[in-house]
Amino acid sequence: MRLFLITFLFLKVFSPAYANTIYYLTKIPNLEIHDLTASNGIKYLKAEKSFKVGFRENNVQCNNVSENEIKNKFDVIKKNFNKYDKNFLEKINLRYVVLCKNLKVAEIKTAGVPNHDMKTLIMDIKFDERYFERSMHHELFHMVEESYKDLFSYKEWEKFNSPGFKYAKCSTCTNKLDLSLINNTKGFLTEYSMTTASEDMAEIFSFLMSEKQKLENIVLNDPMLNKKTIFLKNAILKIDNNFKFN
Repeated sequence: MRLFLITFLFLKVFSPAYANTIYYLTKIPNLEIHDLTASNGIKYLKAEKSFKVGFRENNVQCNNVSENEIKNKFDVIKKNFNKYDKNFLEKINLRYVVLCKNLKVAEIKTAGVPNHDMKTLIMDIKFDERYFERSMHHELFHMVEESYKDLFSYKEWEKFNSPGFKYAKCSTCTNKLDLSLINNTKGFLTEYSMTTASEDMAEIFSFLMSEKQKLENIVLNDPMLNKKTIFLKNAILKIDNNFKFN
C-alpha cells in the first residue's frame, strides 16, 4: 500500500499537467515522465518536444523521442543504470535521466550531458549502437568525478602516462574522437581516451562497467593501463566500499 501511494504521488507530481514541476527540478523544458519504477530511484524522463537550453557556445539541444523509439532501447538503458544502487546514486547526485535523440552541445554531437547541480543526465538513445552501453557508464562517471574531484587528481593520473605525453586542452580540441578499442593499447583504450585525463578515466570506467573481462585481459599486457585501472577502482571504492564493478 505504501509503495502504491508513493508511486501515485510521483505520477501526480510528474504528470504532463505538472510540466512546470519537472522544469523546476531539471531546468529542461518539454519533458514528461517515462518511468518511475526503477528500484534505485532513477526517474526516467523523455523529451516530448525538442529542447534547447543554455546560451551560445554552451547550449545543449536535443530532439523529442517517441514511445516506440524508447521501447526499443529502454531494457538496455535500465539494465545498465540498475548496476548502480540508490546509495551510490545519491552520493554522486544523480536522480533524473532524460531520454532524447540527436543530442548536441554547441552543435557537436555527444552521447550524453551530465548536470551535477540539477542531478540530471541527458542521454541520446540514438547514439552509435556499437558504443551505446559504454556511453551510459562513461557519462555517469563524469557525475562521479564532479562529486569527488579530490579523488581523481589529474596530476597523479598523468604520472601513469609515458614521459612526454600530453593531453589536449579539451575533449573537442582534437580530432581524436574514435571510440573503437585500440589494437595496441599502450596505456589508452581508445583514441578518445587520449583527449583529456577526465575522458581517459571515463573510458576506463565504461569498460569496467560494461566490458570488464575484456579490460582485465588487456591490462595483463599493459602496465600503464593496469595502474590506471587500479587507481580508478580504488577511488570508486573510497566513495562506496560496497561498489560492484560489472
